[in-house]
Amino acid sequence: MNASRDTRERRPARSAEHTEHTEHTEQGLRADRVSRAAGGRIVVDGVSIAPPPGATVGLLGPNGSGKSTLLRLLSGVLAPASGVVTLDGRPLPAYGRRPLARRIAVVEQQADTQVELTVRDVVRLGRVPHRRAWPLGAGGGLGASGTSSEDEAVRTALARTGLADRADQSWHTLSGGERQRVQIARALAQEPRELLLDEPTNHLDIQHQLDLLTLVAELPVTCVIALHDLNLAAMYCDQLVVLNQGRVVAAGPPEDVITERLIAEVYGVRAAVTRHAPDGPDTPGGPGDDAPRTANRPYVRFLGTLPSSPSSPSSPSTSPTPPASSATT
Repeated sequence: MNASRDTRERRPARSAEHTEHTEHTEQGLRADRVSRAAGGRIVVDGVSIAPPPGATVGLLGPNGSGKSTLLRLLSGVLAPASGVVTLDGRPLPAYGRRPLARRIAVVEQQADTQVELTVRDVVRLGRVPHRRAWPLGAGGGLGASGTSSEDEAVRTALARTGLADRADQSWHTLSGGERQRVQIARALAQEPRELLLDEPTNHLDIQHQLDLLTLVAELPVTCVIALHDLNLAAMYCDQLVVLNQGRVVAAGPPEDVITERLIAEVYGVRAAVTRHAPDGPDTPGGPGDDAPRTANRPYVRFLGTLPSSPSSPSSPSTSPTPPASSATT
């Protein structure tokens, strides 16, 4: 993936485009052998990850495997005990909070507020990193408008998430799934280049799960998204990283990562994994616009849990791919 400078200089016909792509690949958002402990337990253990620019990378793993902690390390909310997270080659602490927030947007599992806000107010919060100062209206309210570009970014984010007709509705009257969609809109209004999402499909019905992941996968940004649903991850992610007890146990394209053996060893579940034909009857909806997304992607049918044993599925010794610590996707 990483080409040397000498190699690029010997190919002048491709230099501009190829050099730009390679430099972004070499830089971007990276974690290098990061570790973090909580409550006396190692939660993330020597993980390296370098999402390709513009790709959608899915983080998979059982509960407590370190997905949420890794996302917080990537966002700069948490500092690693060892290792380093960099953005364009610079450690995250070298950035101020505002410049970092212009680049990286985060959607957490839960979000709440005691302040009375409308949906538009919440989405407008995504524009705060782009302001020189907080704009106040005559009443000093949170709903005060900013610049025309800010208003346009908010309108676009509301429209893309299907919330335009809810813009003036109170945040407190929304369901859990609707609040999650508002948080996605807030992140889109932020106009980031990197988007980190922690289980964003929680509380969403099936239609909104598919709509949300379709939206995320089509965004022109680098996305790292923690998911529990293996089939959704296979459908919508370009690359997958599987964590188990804080370590990377598998990484790569969905068709290489999601296997019956991995599911058994990591999740303790028996499963049958099949592949979708590009235009065959196994492709959801048959031939059509969705066929390229599901072509050759794995589909998991769960058959039951495996009996526990001294060599439990959560044990690092059962990791399918040594050395279980690096995921340079």
